[in-house]
Amino acid sequence: MKYQLMIILLLIVSGCTSEQEYQGLSHHMDNKERIVKEYEQVITIAAIGDLLIHDRVYNDAWNGEHYDFQSMLAPVQDYLQKPTITIANQESIMGGEELGLSNYPRFNSPFDLADDIQRTGVDLVTMANNHTLDRGEAAIQNAIRYYEKIGMLYTGAFKSQADQDTIRVIETDEGISAAFLSYTYGTNGIPVPDGKKYLVNQINRSQIKSDVQEAEKLADITIVSYHFGQEYMREPNQEQKDLVQYAADLGTDVVIGHHPHVLQPIEWVVGEQGNQTLVAYSLGNFLSGQYELNRRIGGVFQFTVEKQGDSVSVHTPAFLPTFVQFEMVDDTMTNVEVLPMKSVTDQQLSNAKGHLEEMKQHVSQNIEGLQFIE
Repeated sequence: MKYQLMIILLLIVSGCTSEQEYQGLSHHMDNKERIVKEYEQVITIAAIGDLLIHDRVYNDAWNGEHYDFQSMLAPVQDYLQKPTITIANQESIMGGEELGLSNYPRFNSPFDLADDIQRTGVDLVTMANNHTLDRGEAAIQNAIRYYEKIGMLYTGAFKSQADQDTIRVIETDEGISAAFLSYTYGTNGIPVPDGKKYLVNQINRSQIKSDVQEAEKLADITIVSYHFGQEYMREPNQEQKDLVQYAADLGTDVVIGHHPHVLQPIEWVVGEQGNQTLVAYSLGNFLSGQYELNRRIGGVFQFTVEKQGDSVSVHTPAFLPTFVQFEMVDDTMTNVEVLPMKSVTDQQLSNAKGHLEEMKQHVSQNIEGLQFIE
């Protein structure tokens, strides 16, 4: 296969003959539900926002034997399993319990999280964010070893130079391939260890250009995840718009944003070649321990990819607003779960339907025909 050849070439060039071939690139979605007619080449791809696991979240997940995040995600599991490919932003590094679990400002999450998001339907995690280096290289290497152990794809943080040089491509059973790239604006001032820039992809236009050009050779579509913007701002700033335009000018098909922890609008951006790039500037928090209303609202962003001969198109963007529901008992967060916002009651959130309608208007203000997932 084309990406296997690329791995071999990269290892020869880098001289890393002892580097093991990345095991997760040919990743068929055998357990996904298909909504594809036999004569069509069509897939759906979904993305969710930040998995930002504060101590109050993992403490609530502890059931006496292990950390159970799957029950928190159960109300939205169907929406993550139905798409052909589902990706998530792993905001808090998953270095495991051996390093000691930790909270803001330097997070560390348990391995159980990876198992549970995989069972819930996530196929790939983006790791490039401002918390990637929170617990140093050890946490990154621990996370990657565990992802590889369970067959979870990852991008944005890497174990070696050869690993970073390997573009992540998912080849689906429908004959459509997708490449995934991930970059962050910074690492909260924590320096990258000397000679190990591969540990986290930072936003660098020359690297992005090179990666996108390589991805375009390997896959039918290219999806770029940016960790950028200003926290808690509901509209993208000029820097976000400029970076999205840069990606569109390179021919990127989809851009997915993270970091503001609140939802920002979805829109189409026209590249310099007249191509259209689908953009979600920020998908907000999907699962976190943040209390403020807008920081409890995230969503499932979904789109369709269709291939006819050599022509590939992205169309039919859709969105499902979600809400992090919890109860406070003696100042302790408990019964945390992620709900489709359409099912939230007034007992759980005053004027729930009003907030839902406002959120729908907010994300769709710059795009015509955005569908809302039922």
